[in-house]
Amino acid sequence: MKLSVIIVNYNVSAFLEQALTSALKSMRGIDGEIFVVDNHSVDNSVAMVKAKFPQVKLIENQDNVGFAKANNQAIRISSGEYVLLLNPDTLVEEDTFEKCIRFMDETPDCGGLGVKMVDGQGRFLPESKRGIPYPKSSFYKLFGLSKLFPKSQKFGAYHATYIGEDETHEVEVLSGAFMMMRKSVLDKVGLLDEDYFMYGEDIDLSYRILKGGYKNYYFPQARIIHYKGESTKKGSLNYVYVFYKAMQIFARKHFSANNAKIFNIAIDAAIWFRAALAALKRIFSRILLPLLDFVLIFAGLFAISKYWEHTVLIQRNSSFSDFYFYVVLPGYALLWLISVWISGGYRKPVKRTQLNKGIVAGTVVILLIYALLPETMRFSRAVVVIGAVWALFVVNALRYLLAKMKLVDVDNHRLNQRIAIVGGLQETERVLGMVQSMNEPREFVGLIMTEHPDSENRLLIGDVTNLSELLTIYQINEVIFCARDIPADQIIDWMNRLQDTQVEFKIAPEDSSSLIGSNAIFTTEDLYTIPLQTVYQLHSRRKKRAYDIIASVVLLLFLVVDIWFVERKGGFVRNLFSVLKGSKSWVGLRETASESDVLLRPGVLHPADAYPNSDFSEEMTRRLEEIYVRNYQVRNDLTIMAKGFMQMGR
Repeated sequence: MKLSVIIVNYNVSAFLEQALTSALKSMRGIDGEIFVVDNHSVDNSVAMVKAKFPQVKLIENQDNVGFAKANNQAIRISSGEYVLLLNPDTLVEEDTFEKCIRFMDETPDCGGLGVKMVDGQGRFLPESKRGIPYPKSSFYKLFGLSKLFPKSQKFGAYHATYIGEDETHEVEVLSGAFMMMRKSVLDKVGLLDEDYFMYGEDIDLSYRILKGGYKNYYFPQARIIHYKGESTKKGSLNYVYVFYKAMQIFARKHFSANNAKIFNIAIDAAIWFRAALAALKRIFSRILLPLLDFVLIFAGLFAISKYWEHTVLIQRNSSFSDFYFYVVLPGYALLWLISVWISGGYRKPVKRTQLNKGIVAGTVVILLIYALLPETMRFSRAVVVIGAVWALFVVNALRYLLAKMKLVDVDNHRLNQRIAIVGGLQETERVLGMVQSMNEPREFVGLIMTEHPDSENRLLIGDVTNLSELLTIYQINEVIFCARDIPADQIIDWMNRLQDTQVEFKIAPEDSSSLIGSNAIFTTEDLYTIPLQTVYQLHSRRKKRAYDIIASVVLLLFLVVDIWFVERKGGFVRNLFSVLKGSKSWVGLRETASESDVLLRPGVLHPADAYPNSDFSEEMTRRLEEIYVRNYQVRNDLTIMAKGFMQMGR
């Protein structure tokens, strides 16, 4: 047998599914085997592997034994001439395995091989090629000299920055995310050291391969996507501690006693230094935004009050006291900040919806308190209302500026995400159904085809060869690639080509109900799944009925106005009373829907009416109804009614 691929998994089912799908494609034509060692995941990882990948050899651990021990379990029973350690949060190109095997066959001194890794946005990952973390190189990296002198072999040794990203070259350390080795070399130098629970085991094994008389190579002709970089939040204290403690284990094993002692002293100093930086950064990041908000809101209130005093109060022979300026106004600002905090406006990434809800809620609280105060304590409601408008403006403007300066992560894309799906006709329609079923508001722009459909499709906006131009013309900021139709190497090429465009990339794995991608580096919010809230559930039916009644009452109250916007006015009036008495719903399925949909009342409008200018195929119309049923939201009915208002007299 030529190749044994080993994937250690822990609670990343959707990533694992994509990794296995891509690995099986890359394994075509190769005599090989794939192992999944599951470290007691509590998600559906094990069930997913059993159901979708019966050809994979699954090892189910009853607890989390760590990366090194789990890999060793599979290595010991593997049969391949070559062993590949592969992370679950990766996607390999279709010819990755073939290229790597060919290189190792032609390079007999190659004991280990690493490839070019990019993240989920197509950016090169520096851990693709590394050096041994000697005290000097670790010091240069820790204190930033490697960034100042990246081409220096001395200062850039830690990440081998002196080696070009596309240059095949000997390196000292391989990444455990993709680490191909000869089984005969492992038999000679030993397996992964199980003293390392997480981090450091790949460095240790790479070093032992070198000590065994072999070479490690960086081979950029083969590429993979590695979604999480180094699979952790590197700014956290826990990461700093665990990683550098792993380096101490390495120093104790492989350096002389004197050098190990010096290294350990340096590592301890580094831990305290990084911990102090991390703590200061955390404190600063938590208080900076609220502090800026307070200063700007208070300054605005102060200016508004002065203007009101000079233009209104003085005319009445009145004025504000110092108590008002220096106690009441700061109190207003503080109440708004507390409301924003309670609403989640200071969580990361910053979400404007929570931010604005907090300001509105704070305004209500201030006005309620104002109403309960004695007459002598009531200062000016006008200042409160104008101040609320100022607070809404200034906190949003501040976050806009900070986001432009890349100082904060503002979750703008949830509000104005413009999505295009790239792939073949059948798969793009399937993925469109997934996108429409997500809770976040998204604007679907259109389909970008890898093929030319026989029939005209109004959702089609262009061909993949013009992807760059289409992104600009349609202001698209999220692209979803259909993995069934587009090879991984082409996806990586597009990501790399467009990495400076601020476009987010997702991949829809074949036959999967998940979209995989990285929203931002070092976040865990890179997995999209489909939330299910079927319209058949009792609470959904109650919400739908309540909405129908409220909408009908509102439409009835304004009948003299809204009736003029409907084509069939008599039918509109009949529908109003039919919905009120419960024989119809404003939105439902077509008459051709299956008998299983009897729980839904007949609909005046249908989900496809949300796209009045689109000529959907029967298949697409059915998919839209599936989306509507599977993930019911009241706002879906509101959207469909707003866009199909003219047809409400059917």
